[in-house]
Amino acid sequence: MPNTEQRENELTDPISARPAFNRAESKIAVAGHPVHAMLVSFPIGLTACALGADLFYWWTGDSFWARAALWSTGMAFLMGLLAGLSGTVELLSVPGIRARAASWTHFIIAMALLSILGANWGYRLTGYETAVLPYGLLLSMLSALFVGFAGWHGGKLVFDYQIGTSSTGN
Repeated sequence: MPNTEQRENELTDPISARPAFNRAESKIAVAGHPVHAMLVSFPIGLTACALGADLFYWWTGDSFWARAALWSTGMAFLMGLLAGLSGTVELLSVPGIRARAASWTHFIIAMALLSILGANWGYRLTGYETAVLPYGLLLSMLSALFVGFAGWHGGKLVFDYQIGTSSTGN
């Protein structure tokens, strides 16, 4: 009868047994720093700014905040497109990223977030002051919720699986 160590050696994860599973270093990097990780901070921060501006507009009625939310939402969407492009290239070109379910979950949630940000920005382009209440604010809240979900799964990839990190120390 095999002992515990022998049974554990026999029970291997078929995905982690693949040779490319541990190859998860970033392919799109500047001096060892992943571009996707550098770009995602912009849509995250700008989404929070849009929600804050919407709340301030609701509280004060000052049109400055409605205009600030328009710009924040637009830039969150545009910078999100850049971050999404670099992340998609990483997902498709790095075998160790493609092999993990959390990568695909992060990708799907991030694409949904981009759709919400695009809808929010497009809705505001027709009249930014009238767009804030109620739908602009609701879309900003939904965007913030999706930023949290996408960030959770992105963080899981970095901290649990060391996705997009560099083994060279750069």
